[in-house]
Amino acid sequence: MSNQVTRQAPILEVDHLNVKYGTFTAVRGISFEVAGGEIFGLLGPNGAGKTSTLSAIEGLLKPTAGAISVCGFDIAAKPLHARANMGVQLQATSFQQELTITEIVRLYARIYGVAITEDEIREKLASINLADAARKKIAQLSGGQQQRVSLLISTIHNPRLILLDEPTTGLDPQSRRYLWQRIEQFRDLGHAVVITTHSMEEAEAVCDRIAIIDHGSIIAIDSPAALIERNLNNPAVLEVVRKGKVTLEDVFIGLTGSAIRS
Repeated sequence: MSNQVTRQAPILEVDHLNVKYGTFTAVRGISFEVAGGEIFGLLGPNGAGKTSTLSAIEGLLKPTAGAISVCGFDIAAKPLHARANMGVQLQATSFQQELTITEIVRLYARIYGVAITEDEIREKLASINLADAARKKIAQLSGGQQQRVSLLISTIHNPRLILLDEPTTGLDPQSRRYLWQRIEQFRDLGHAVVITTHSMEEAEAVCDRIAIIDHGSIIAIDSPAALIERNLNNPAVLEVVRKGKVTLEDVFIGLTGSAIRS
């Protein structure tokens, strides 16, 4: 579960970020920092700007305005330095289906320039409870097992910043809780973790702070507990309360509206 931690120096800095697609503004001047030893959640309805923000941080798209730095390296001026300090786990894996898990770990270690022995590979697989599956092909694994391998690969080079895009979507409760524990371990080791999720339970359980994004702007940013406390008497939130007790989901819907987004 999330706990109060002493915030370290910022590892990720996003300063007045703007992203446009033609005449459409997807991200409108958002700013936030994520420190070492912190799990930071990006929450928002579909089309709110989460994916565009994450893509800009990853260096996959060029912002219209604003700046992003990772470990002090500007993503535009020194992209290789910034990306070397970054690990990214996408919602869907796309590993080579014909390779075994051991072969995949060995391959990506080489891609990241990480020297790794066979004994170290076995140790890493044991650390994610997949030692017995070392010779299985990725296609033979369950969704939860594939996500464990994906998280291992995305952090094999020990990045300071870890970006996780809806990492537990579609997983059973046991697999979800296991990944939560792994994510918290990275936080406790001093990494900065950014996670996007549609699960309010996940955000409340794992994140130290969250930013709620809607229509490209950050409309609220704080710890889950503080956001709930601040909105206990918000009429828009009280109108959508379902079980008599204000939850983070109630706050989210109260602030972003109950209309279904496409």
